[in-house]
Amino acid sequence: MIQRRFPALLAALAVLAATPAWANDTSAELAAGGLVLTKSDSIEMRSEDLYISEQAVRVRYVFANTSGKDVTVRVAFPMPDIGGPDFFQSDVSIPIQDAPANVLGFSTKVDGKLVRAEVEQKAIATDGVDRTAWLVANHIPLAVHLDGVDEALRALPQAKRDEAVRLGLYDPDQGGVWVLKTTYHWLQTFPAGRPIVVEHAYRPSVGATVATSVGTEYANEIKDKYCVDKALTDTVIRAAKADKDGNAPWVDRWIDYVLVTGGNWKKPIGDFRLVVDKGSPKNLVSFCGSGVKKISPTQFEMRRTNWRPEKDLSILLLVSHDAM
Repeated sequence: MIQRRFPALLAALAVLAATPAWANDTSAELAAGGLVLTKSDSIEMRSEDLYISEQAVRVRYVFANTSGKDVTVRVAFPMPDIGGPDFFQSDVSIPIQDAPANVLGFSTKVDGKLVRAEVEQKAIATDGVDRTAWLVANHIPLAVHLDGVDEALRALPQAKRDEAVRLGLYDPDQGGVWVLKTTYHWLQTFPAGRPIVVEHAYRPSVGATVATSVGTEYANEIKDKYCVDKALTDTVIRAAKADKDGNAPWVDRWIDYVLVTGGNWKKPIGDFRLVVDKGSPKNLVSFCGSGVKKISPTQFEMRRTNWRPEKDLSILLLVSHDAM
């Protein structure tokens, strides 16, 4: 019996590049990001206001069409890929498990009105070929992460199961091994001479472990990705030394956000603001950025002007046992 779909608490989306020795006690995060625009020389992103916490990601964009006439382009929000060989060997976080096409609860508003987006889903086999039509024709759900998919594959006639193996869709030991690609998209008109406000929100996929690796032998595996500094490390080490069992009173959480999509527009982002909310004053946080300042007991702000992101954002939260 293949055990691959997830317990109610945790499920899987993007596996960490370097998995530490305590991998069995971790779940990996799903990296999502911002909107992607069909190439246009007419649209500028005047501002982006991004809020990230363990519970929510919210983004507010102001776009301006500088062409002198109305421009209609397709705007998309690509969900992170799900599936592939060995994908289900680790736990990962799926915030919404009963929505095959919207595991993050993604929603968008334009000038305050909810957008009715279209959804495109493709099943890509291990050889890179789109096999969506084959799965649909054989009544196999495309959402490879849901319960019932492996049972449906095993219920196929032997000849069809053999065909699924040849097509790179099925592994008898792992079950379905295709990659599910999901994209929300819609046609958006950008009027000449009037900025529009686009807002989207979703629940992030948050990676987790049962302890913190800061101040331990595994610290080097996360130091550069999250820009963990000496002050944070010393705080954790002191707390661990003060504990009778030698354990620091925090657990790690990870959130990844794809920032480089902000570089797809005509010009750099005019005014960029990031707020990272650590959730509780007892929690700790670390991420790479310059000019970061604390603006509340739980929130940290970074601002940029005329900015084109060159790397994505990775956030390390150290969640206090008292805040869980």
